[in-house]
Amino acid sequence: MTYYGAKELADSFRTVRKNTLIIAEDIPEEKYSYRAAPELRSVAEMLAHISSASGLQERIHGTERLTTLDGFDFPSFMTQALAEEKKPRSKAAIIEMLRKDGERFAKWLDGLKDDFLAERVAFPAGMTPPSKMRFEMILGVKEHEMHHRGQLMLIERMMGIVPHLTRDMQARIAQMTQSKATA
Repeated sequence: MTYYGAKELADSFRTVRKNTLIIAEDIPEEKYSYRAAPELRSVAEMLAHISSASGLQERIHGTERLTTLDGFDFPSFMTQALAEEKKPRSKAAIIEMLRKDGERFAKWLDGLKDDFLAERVAFPAGMTPPSKMRFEMILGVKEHEMHHRGQLMLIERMMGIVPHLTRDMQARIAQMTQSKATA
């Protein structure tokens, strides 16, 4: 019995991306160059990084359909990815990139089959674990985005912006408090 397959993976990824887009919209464009520390990505670079992060898993599981990562050229892939996220872009361009890349990835997820998600991909000798299911590796895209979204929410706080999820929770609590007081 499977409780979580491609459809659920796609739906949950769309939810995560929706929340990332709200943060990208909430941060003013003049703050997109902000860095929490000199060696960290700027807001713009982090959002571009989030947008393109699915590329690794799409390449491994979709384009190349690898069964082993032995011999995969990670340094070359990472060099290209880092160069891409450093390209100057407007806030509007970054938001459009997040939307477009997110929906492309979600549609790809929607088309995956359970037997494909259950396949194991071997890691290079000496790595622990020695392999993972495609499902777990692909799920990592969502986990990775949530990690960076948490960083962006802290950056919002540093800028004096109350993150939307907090605003939403505060509104729900206020509504429940009001309803209880009038009951």
